[in-house]
Amino acid sequence: MYPFPQRGPVADPSLAHRRASSELTVVGADGRPLADVEVVVGQRTHAFGFAATAFEFLPLVAGELDGALLEATRRVEQEWFEVFNWATLPFYWGWYEPRRGEPDRDRRMATARWLQDRGVRVKGHPLVWHTETAKWLDGLSTEEVERAQRERIRRDVAEFAGVIDLWDAINEVVIMPHFDKYPNGITRLSRELGRIETVRLAVDEARAANPDATLLINDFDLSFAYDALLEGLLAAGVRIDAIGLQTHMHQGYRGEEQTLEIMERFARYGLPLHFTETTLVSGDLMPGHIEDLNDWQVDSWPSTEEGELRQAEDLERHLRTLFSHPSVEAFTYWNIWDEGAWLGAPAGLLRHDGTPKPAMDVLRRLVRDEWWTADHRLRTDEEGRVRVEGWKGDYALVAGGDEARFELGATQQVRLG
Repeated sequence: MYPFPQRGPVADPSLAHRRASSELTVVGADGRPLADVEVVVGQRTHAFGFAATAFEFLPLVAGELDGALLEATRRVEQEWFEVFNWATLPFYWGWYEPRRGEPDRDRRMATARWLQDRGVRVKGHPLVWHTETAKWLDGLSTEEVERAQRERIRRDVAEFAGVIDLWDAINEVVIMPHFDKYPNGITRLSRELGRIETVRLAVDEARAANPDATLLINDFDLSFAYDALLEGLLAAGVRIDAIGLQTHMHQGYRGEEQTLEIMERFARYGLPLHFTETTLVSGDLMPGHIEDLNDWQVDSWPSTEEGELRQAEDLERHLRTLFSHPSVEAFTYWNIWDEGAWLGAPAGLLRHDGTPKPAMDVLRRLVRDEWWTADHRLRTDEEGRVRVEGWKGDYALVAGGDEARFELGATQQVRLG
């Protein structure tokens, strides 16, 4: 039986777990310490994953945009790269391979490399899901669906290895066997195999294709049904690397108390927590009686001045709460742009024309100001040593026109030249 701890780490408003220090010995090209030398040290990226969907960049990288939409997308691009260091790209099977044997590989690969070249860690979403799945699976037997699903995972994870090494291996499996909106092959497969073996299929095939991949289970159902599934998976020896927690808050911010309860409940499994899908609207809130968010269909759902101020306040409260908990490794904002946002909701941090809402300004202030170690000057001692303290992440040390990179948090040697 999996040895579940009594409780996981608890929130720490001091944020001590987000900071680190390093004692560096700065040496020249000849390996000799550089004594009494002025150096400039500053942060270049966060260790924490500040992530967002990057769906809108697929047509941009492919050169498919022009006119006002191209201009707006360029504004989104500028805003996006100011704050985010992780990205999620869509691999919904029905989008990626609408016709069997014809995956949209080149566009995904080009966009993933474009993001990676700019220092962004890319995640693929998802490898197994019963929604937005390939319609051509419907005509296959369950045995054939399983074979196709295994082949799809092995193919995509292997082809993108080194570019995408982070995957939502399976999405929303709590409801998967009982999903009844419409019949599909993945629902049939999960009903026959059961949840645990369906997750095992996803994880084992992905890990076989890329042993270095980080694999998540992801769900919107944060009830004790998800706990029960996780307990069963761990007891059965299914090796997942992180737990994905969706927080689409179209009906209003959950509040600190509920969010803390969720974090501490799932932290007990000893795995990193990723808040994979965060949404806060900047217009009227969805009525509270709606159980399935997909059922709320309106002709128009505009952003409002009052809603934008509420969204900014709620996002700051939510981020501060997540950042306070040691188990939380990453947070993803879902659809930062109102253009094409899920359900047509004004959920973006950017308006339709690409201009920022107050929530985007809040995010920028937190990520690049309050939680950022700016460039500052230090001087090495007689043995070439210098001590650096700041927020965890990757740093640059510059002296005499030479630059070296290091990760904050360990005693280490930094070579210049």
